[in-house]
Order: sequence, then structure tokens, then C-alpha cells
Amino acid sequence: MKRIFLLALTSVLFIECSTVPITGRQRVNFVSDAEILPMSFQQYNGFLKENSEKVVKNTPKANELVAVGKNVAAAVDRFMRANGMEQEANSYKWEFNLIDDKTINAWCMPGGKVVFYTGIMPICANTDGIAAVMGHEVAHAFAKHGQERMSSAQIQQLGGAAVALGTQNSEQRDMWNMLYGVGSQLGMLKYSRTHETEADKLGLVFMIMAGYKGEEAVNVWVRMGQEAQKSGSQAPPEFLSTHPSNQSRIATLRSYLPTAKKYAAKFNQQAQTYQNQKS
Repeated sequence: MKRIFLLALTSVLFIECSTVPITGRQRVNFVSDAEILPMSFQQYNGFLKENSEKVVKNTPKANELVAVGKNVAAAVDRFMRANGMEQEANSYKWEFNLIDDKTINAWCMPGGKVVFYTGIMPICANTDGIAAVMGHEVAHAFAKHGQERMSSAQIQQLGGAAVALGTQNSEQRDMWNMLYGVGSQLGMLKYSRTHETEADKLGLVFMIMAGYKGEEAVNVWVRMGQEAQKSGSQAPPEFLSTHPSNQSRIATLRSYLPTAKKYAAKFNQQAQTYQNQKS
């Protein structure tokens, strides 16, 4: 029974494996856009309704945020349409909102629904900094990290069931369930760090495509580290964290910057050629 179960699980993983554009990373995703996007849009609208009094509109910072968001989203859209992803491009419903909250955070839901908190704006510091954070968040949606995380959670549950099926003794089953739970949780944390690093790289490409200075992405994380030191917050060891350390991100962004600039120039040229052919 266990062998049949694992064979079926392996078949699913093989069938649903795809490639993240630009980075080339192999991903497993069997959650469709048709399944997740309506939920994403509904949750986003619910969030805005619950926080309606905190939504910042028609201020210089809010207008700057929206303008940067539209520029970065346009770069993503150009890339997708020039690379045979028109149907996917049409499924995105881009929206950008600023929330009056001191939390240093920003996020993007599947389908392009973005929120920045006012607390992160001093870390962004300038237009290019906003573009760096925006590119990172938009990249999560582009790479379908939300869908991949949902798929991974389902696989984790199936894996736990396989362990239970293969262990007859109750004491042994309890022990293996505990060990599997710890091991799979660390695996999910690493998965999160992989997603964060990938979003850093993709976001760097997209912000440069949109005309912003990629060097500022490094400075954002320098400021983030300075803020952490000033507040006295202690980050957990990197292997127990869902995000890479600030120093890891700074090193990754610095080393990837020349590649990101080459990709940005290449993809902008592709987009221009595509547009000329459509005209």
C-alpha cells in the first residue's frame, strides 16, 4: 500500500512540474489560477474593507507608490506578452494600496494585489527604494509562489499519510510522525527562503526594466539591517527562518546586479520587438 501511495505521489509531482521564467527553477504547482485568483481577489477586497479607515489615498507618498507599482507591473506585463504568456498576463488585476500602519511590511497576493504599510516607507527612502520592494513583492505573484506554497502544503500532508501507512507499530508510527513533522517543517522554511531569494532576483530585473536604479535594492536591505539593529530585534538562525538574513540578501543582490541589468536590457528589447510586430 505504501509503495503504491508513494508511486502515485511521485507521478503527481512529475506531471505538475513546471519552470519559473527567467530563473529557470523547477517548481511543483497543481493549484490553477482559476482556483486561486478568485479567492485572492476576494480576500484582498475583504482586507481593504476591514481596513478602510487606514487606506491612504491622494497623498504624495500614496500617489508615488501607485505610480511605481504601475510601472513595475507594466514591465512584468511586457515580459509576459513578449514571451507567449498573454493569457496569464490578462489574468492579473493589478492594484496598489498604502495602509497607515507602522509595521515594516509589504505583500502581494496572487494576481497582483499589492499592499505597502507606511512603516516600510522610511526603509524604501526614495522612489528607487519603493521600486525595489515593489519588484520583490510583484515577483512573488509572477513566480506563483502562493500557488506553489499551497501545493507544497498538500504534498506535505500526503507525505505524512504515507509515513503513517508504512508504519504498523503505534509507537514507531508516533515517532516517525514527529520526526517527519520536524523535518518537513524545516523543508518548508527552506522553501520560503528559496522563494524570497528568487523574488529578490526577479524583482531586481523588473525594477530595472521599469527604469529604476537596481543598486538601490542593496541599499534597502542595508537600511533594513540598520533598523533591526536600532530596534534591538534578534533574528532567528537563518536555517530556522522563513527569510534569508539581511547580509545574505545584500550579497545575493550585489552579485546578481550585473546579470539583472543584462536581462532587463534583453527583455525590454524583446518587448519592443513584440510591440513593433503587433503594430
